[in-house]
Amino acid sequence: MGLHAIIISNFMTELCAIALGSNLSSEIGDSKQIVEAAIAQLTAHPEIEVIKVSRWYLTKAITLPDADPQPNYINGCAILKTSLQPLALLQALFDIEQFFGRERRERWGARTLDLDLLLYGDRVINSPDLELPHPRMGDRAFVLLPLAEIAADWMHPIYQKAIADLATNPPDLNLSHPIAIH
Repeated sequence: MGLHAIIISNFMTELCAIALGSNLSSEIGDSKQIVEAAIAQLTAHPEIEVIKVSRWYLTKAITLPDADPQPNYINGCAILKTSLQPLALLQALFDIEQFFGRERRERWGARTLDLDLLLYGDRVINSPDLELPHPRMGDRAFVLLPLAEIAADWMHPIYQKAIADLATNPPDLNLSHPIAIH
């Protein structure tokens, strides 16, 4: 057992699910290199253990009406074990986004990195700072397909359905066209 695992095991931990996405390059590299580097950043965090990572998916960008077209996304999901409380984990995700040059200018805009906290155990939280489970995860093929690869039996705490069941026919499947690339 490595030092990282020892540190994690000394605290109460929770399994969490996150989504990763990128459709802009940066000095780090292209979108695939960015999401892989984000996984490395998560792994390096002393209170986060990366348990599983899905394959990466190439996904068509869905934009707001009258918005400029965007490059395709690279999307995936990861399961984490953490001793961080939900808001502290969310802040750690924001910090990693910022490290990779994320600027929050417009909703659904292009981005170097997007990290969304999807699930934190079976908790349901509805606060101004955080909604869990993620309020739109059940509508997004680019979240449900990779999440079903690594957490098929995880029960959505509101819908009371397994992730695999939610992933059978997501509402935006014909819009986003996720295709596994790795």
